[in-house]
Amino acid sequence: MQIEVNQIGFDLDGVIADTAEAFIRLACEEYDFCSYSLNDITSFQVEDCLDMPIQLVEKIFYSILEDSLGTQLKPMSGAVEVISRMSRTAPVTIITARSQERPVTDWLTHHFSSATCSRIQLVAMGDHDDKARYIHEHKLRYFVDDRAETCCSLQQQNIVPLVFDQPWNRGRHQLHSVTSWQEIHNLLQLPDTDQP
Repeated sequence: MQIEVNQIGFDLDGVIADTAEAFIRLACEEYDFCSYSLNDITSFQVEDCLDMPIQLVEKIFYSILEDSLGTQLKPMSGAVEVISRMSRTAPVTIITARSQERPVTDWLTHHFSSATCSRIQLVAMGDHDDKARYIHEHKLRYFVDDRAETCCSLQQQNIVPLVFDQPWNRGRHQLHSVTSWQEIHNLLQLPDTDQP
């Protein structure tokens, strides 16, 4: 598989942003739920796999979505470097199920250079199940997402999904997976001089 940069798009949370790390850290630091690790999050619906009140799960995620910088949401390892390199070849499209664009643009501006940000096309569309429409609008053929259900749906709509491997999607699909941003980089058609 060799993918042209202008043909692939990305989800944000769980792919570019390490939202699970932020959730686990905030659960411990602010609410004293300190026994959980990444591998305990075996369901996209976190309340189904962690013994935490659903209201608390929602409160933590809401704080991350509302204030990604204030909650110190970190990029996934390698994401900044690979996206920055991609942006020098073609615009990079991020399609997120988040409904609020401002916390995302603030976060991107903090972690990426202004030159890279000027080449990022952000779509905050508010619905996990409607991404295909925006993927088609941006003329993308491939999409990286961490939600297995989204990826299975995209495959049915003539989009090639790449599942970003996370504990909550393991064993839930038969699709192509990527385990890191280095692996994504290796799939891309980039100039030979552009190594991460």
